[in-house]
Amino acid sequence: MFNAPRPVQPYGGSSQFGASFMATENPLLSSVYDDGLDPWSTAPSPAPPTLPSFTPSSSSFSSIIGDAVVPPIYNRAWSAVDPDNTGETSVNALSRALSTSSLPASTIDRIVSLVSSRPRVSRLEFFVALALAALAQSGKDLSVERVAALAQQNALPEPTLDLESMAPSTSNFQDAMRMPMPARAYSTEDPWNVSKFTSTTAPKAPAIGSVNNGATSSISGSGLPREWWKKQETIFVNVLGHQGFVLNRYLVYEISSDRGAPVPRRYSEFVFLWDVLVKRYPFRLLPALPPKRIGPDEGFLEQRRRGLARFINFVVNHPVIKDDPVLAAFLTEPSFEEWRKHTAISYEEESASKRVDSIEEMSIPSDLDDKLAVVRGKIGFLIEHWQRICLLTERIVRRREAAAVRLTPVLRPSFLPTHLPSFSLAASLSSSVLSPSTTQRLSQSAPASPLAASAASSTSSGHDSSSSIFSGLTGTMRGITSLDGQADLSRLTNTVKSLVEVNERCWRGEDCDLCNGVRHGMGAVSNHTQRHADALEHRSRTMLYSTLEALKAQRDLYIAMRDLFIRHDRLSPDQVDRLRKHIDTTGRKLEVVRQAKKDGWEHEADKLAGAIEKDQALIAASLARRVFIRACMWHELRVVLHNRENTLLTQAVQSFAREEHDFSEAAVANWASLMDAVEGMPLE
Repeated sequence: MFNAPRPVQPYGGSSQFGASFMATENPLLSSVYDDGLDPWSTAPSPAPPTLPSFTPSSSSFSSIIGDAVVPPIYNRAWSAVDPDNTGETSVNALSRALSTSSLPASTIDRIVSLVSSRPRVSRLEFFVALALAALAQSGKDLSVERVAALAQQNALPEPTLDLESMAPSTSNFQDAMRMPMPARAYSTEDPWNVSKFTSTTAPKAPAIGSVNNGATSSISGSGLPREWWKKQETIFVNVLGHQGFVLNRYLVYEISSDRGAPVPRRYSEFVFLWDVLVKRYPFRLLPALPPKRIGPDEGFLEQRRRGLARFINFVVNHPVIKDDPVLAAFLTEPSFEEWRKHTAISYEEESASKRVDSIEEMSIPSDLDDKLAVVRGKIGFLIEHWQRICLLTERIVRRREAAAVRLTPVLRPSFLPTHLPSFSLAASLSSSVLSPSTTQRLSQSAPASPLAASAASSTSSGHDSSSSIFSGLTGTMRGITSLDGQADLSRLTNTVKSLVEVNERCWRGEDCDLCNGVRHGMGAVSNHTQRHADALEHRSRTMLYSTLEALKAQRDLYIAMRDLFIRHDRLSPDQVDRLRKHIDTTGRKLEVVRQAKKDGWEHEADKLAGAIEKDQALIAASLARRVFIRACMWHELRVVLHNRENTLLTQAVQSFAREEHDFSEAAVANWASLMDAVEGMPLE
């Protein structure tokens, strides 16, 4: 099945390309992502760590909420913090929503720490936080176990929230996650502005109920117009949710473009589209699809969604493939499955209906093979190093998220779920800085606890924890050893606000200028740490959804070029030499028949002459296909690869530099403002 290691093609074993994906039958045959961490890896999904009663993901709270009816205020609050319906929000947004409940800052801090130790908060975690807020408003103890009991009774408590007064966030990371569509995202004007191949026949409108190849190819011309990248079409791929029954359950994506209304698509329909395109355009750059996996977790599904988005955005901006009618139907038809049932789709290779005229043939350089050999020789190196860049960049993003939102080891034990006593040992390990010998001694004394083993082993682990509330526990010792000193600014803000509340009255029992001045200064500290947390969050999310995706698109481009070389080596050979030998043999037979002039020789001679004419026609078609293939390879090298690998990378680097510059200036301005605010704090 999909979890089994994928076979490596013989060609891919060469030193030039490494393990390869080859592409005419199955887009999921193999993968280059063999790092063991990336969802594209050929290795099976690692088994989740053993945890009592809960799995390490936000789905842990699905067993708490269950099928209980959620009060309307829950959904209204969620819409306020997640207007784009991304399925998650930030700890900062959760804190702002809870601040409208009029609860003390210390209670809000405790609720936030109870529901999530991740940089992000899922919908279910958010709902549990609202239920805890309702319990606090009614004077009851904060307990996730109590929320679960109320959910089983279908009686989730309803908090009192003043959502209209919710403070807006200074972070606009949603803009980075869903970049706005350009004003002219899709235009009938060809942004590549290059001339077309000449078709062998006059262009005809496709008959009803059938779909042939798309528009003719582009090759000649001076290249691309100025600012062609501003005319690129943008397609958004979002998750709609699961559909179907237990044994036939599948994930549905929503494809949004300005070609029409959003349409739902399954992963299998992406596979069908890929299969059609790779058979129609075998000598064009076409990215690989992200794989499928049995029992995927949320992280894998998100990685796959982004991979599908990169794939569809590449093909809709390819100067040839973008006009394919099957692609157009994929983006616009309400039901792609019904459209396929009533449409005869041609898989004919584009070279069968297109040719290159003499002028375009002359524009193909005579040293094309040498130019391709240069790219072929370095493509493996490029893929390896761009993959490394992507992994390192993603690691940087995760560390930045940890810097913005991380539950400190001192505070975490106080907020462990009381209904999970098995976490007590991990909590004790988390709450104090233990020596390696102490950690080893405690883990040996409790070998039955997988949490203890996880906490002890994490002292030497270098991976960041980014799963759920429970995985945050196992990452505590990691935080002490490798990320000590990184501020949990979001929770630090809540803690400082709690401190200000506690010190509202001085022991002197009268107005104290010293206490009031210090308290106002600490309030300014909490406000500025909140702003800096928002800025850090925006910085990491922009890098995750913009910079990292641009780097992965660069990696995908080189992988697509490698796969194009592999398809070229497999599919370009023809039978011209064999046909010429066959013509020579048939010609000698024809001469013998004509000289012998036996009974019925005229019929035999006509038969042989027809065979010769057929072979000659096949030779002419094969030679024309040779020219067409060379034209395709030159076009993909000169127009597509050369421009995308340089222009789009320049765009990504400039955007990254601009974001870092803006963040640095905002950080300096924020701390300068704090200096002014605390300058007047009294000393006596």
